[in-house]
Amino acid sequence: MLKSKIIQESGERAYNYLCDYIDFKGNDFVVLSTTTSFNFPINDYSSLVNLHRVNDIRYINKFFESVNIQLPDGGVFIGCVETFRLRANRIVSSRVPIYRNVYFFLDFILTRVFPKLPIFKKFYFAITGGQRRVISKAETLGRLVCCGFEIVDYKIINNLLYFVTKKVSAPNYDLNPSYGPLYTMPRIGKDEKIIGVYKLRTMHPYAEYLQDYILKVNGYADSGKPADDFRLTPWAKTIRKYWLDELPQLLNVLKGDLNLVGARPVSKRYFQDIPEDLQKLRLKYKPGCIPPYVALNRNGSVDSVLSAEREYLEEKGRKPYTTDIKYFFKAVFNIVFRNKRSA
Repeated sequence: MLKSKIIQESGERAYNYLCDYIDFKGNDFVVLSTTTSFNFPINDYSSLVNLHRVNDIRYINKFFESVNIQLPDGGVFIGCVETFRLRANRIVSSRVPIYRNVYFFLDFILTRVFPKLPIFKKFYFAITGGQRRVISKAETLGRLVCCGFEIVDYKIINNLLYFVTKKVSAPNYDLNPSYGPLYTMPRIGKDEKIIGVYKLRTMHPYAEYLQDYILKVNGYADSGKPADDFRLTPWAKTIRKYWLDELPQLLNVLKGDLNLVGARPVSKRYFQDIPEDLQKLRLKYKPGCIPPYVALNRNGSVDSVLSAEREYLEEKGRKPYTTDIKYFFKAVFNIVFRNKRSA
């Protein structure tokens, strides 16, 4: 009976995928198709499957947090979402060429942009009740990690992304998520002080929660950035290439958090991968907007960036008053005359 209901709701391929993680012969699980935690049963279970799309859940994090509370440590939560790219594929393949472009644009504005802007957010939810909201893969998985889950697997089935997660901690209860084009990133500053570094958004919301997962699965690319990083927005590559995303860091310079030149500000996770002796060198000085590898015309690989930072910091220790000036003009020369671009 349950098998036929799941197949009727989600298809046989989805049922077979669920069977890889849920023992349907037992009774230690619950299968739902709901948008509200009010429908959760009160009996104990170690696995919860929700066949309803995340897109239609009004309060996504509250829903995920409720699932977290219901499950024991190590409990399995499986759900599905129509991501931005999957929605785009569906629209493009189901409509005539001229009409589909107009429809896609209007759909994007209404279901992707409006829910993220404070001015239109209340208007959107008042009309739709949160139904059909567009959400990216990165945001979905990032929200899950934020709410105390570890990503086990995900797979596209019938134009939906099915995710499998495991409860590993209590929720973070992030009450101030960032959606706007300008946001702040927590970074390691001088004397290990945590500073908020301003940046133009090139990643989807909640992407910061996925850094450990991305590095665990894909590691670093030759550019020194996480490889195969699906957290990036479609326009990220162009903005990053010309350092446009880092222009707001000039505000940090004015505030005194950053120097104009210096080792780049990094996250706690990245800082852990830096050799201990270089960590100690970094903490003596403020990070900077213009990284040493640009001034020294090195590539953006991890080893190359760290080598350039070591060379810069050691020289700064010997010549504290002239090093930054030297590196600044070298960087400008490389950018203007050698066409040096961001990795």
